[in-house]
Amino acid sequence: MSYERAHPDPVRHHDHGTWLVQFTSRVLVVCPRCGGRAVVVPLPGFPTPKYFSVLLFQPRRLACTGCGAVANWTADQRGAGLVGAVPGGSEDPFFQRPLWLQTRCAGRILWAYDEEHVDALAAYVGARLRERHASPTMAMFARLPVWMKSAERRDEVLAGLATLRALARLSTPTDRSDAAHERGDRPRHHGSVLFRGGPY
Repeated sequence: MSYERAHPDPVRHHDHGTWLVQFTSRVLVVCPRCGGRAVVVPLPGFPTPKYFSVLLFQPRRLACTGCGAVANWTADQRGAGLVGAVPGGSEDPFFQRPLWLQTRCAGRILWAYDEEHVDALAAYVGARLRERHASPTMAMFARLPVWMKSAERRDEVLAGLATLRALARLSTPTDRSDAAHERGDRPRHHGSVLFRGGPY
């Protein structure tokens, strides 16, 4: 057997500073009316943001194809500025609905916003070699909890992400994960503030 076959190159992951907010363009949530899968997306008619941070202030719509529920979200006003959403935790940052993509993993809750988010996490967790090419200040991967980054938990976390990927294809109330119940455990931050006339 050749050396290359016996010792394959490790899977590399290159972190170029991906922010969690980049995955908020489509968030799968539990419908407040029927308990099935609903989706939170930007309201139509607004220009594509120039900066990812603007996604925290962009008006949103929650819609459920199962029961027809619809709700809109706009950023709160604080003086001359807007108070934006704060991503993170097992509720969506706009309507504070439980995320649809949640499962129990390693004694904790593993969650994601949508399939693209799941794939990004799986690429990171599955990598044997991780390289950082940007400041970790706001980078999503650098801020992941230690248990998700542990090599000892790799197979367990990848299995959990596979469960989330399968959940993304389901939509009825009976398909809902038992982890996605009303807990209200999302950290309650004050929110980012965007002053009018700020960068777009």
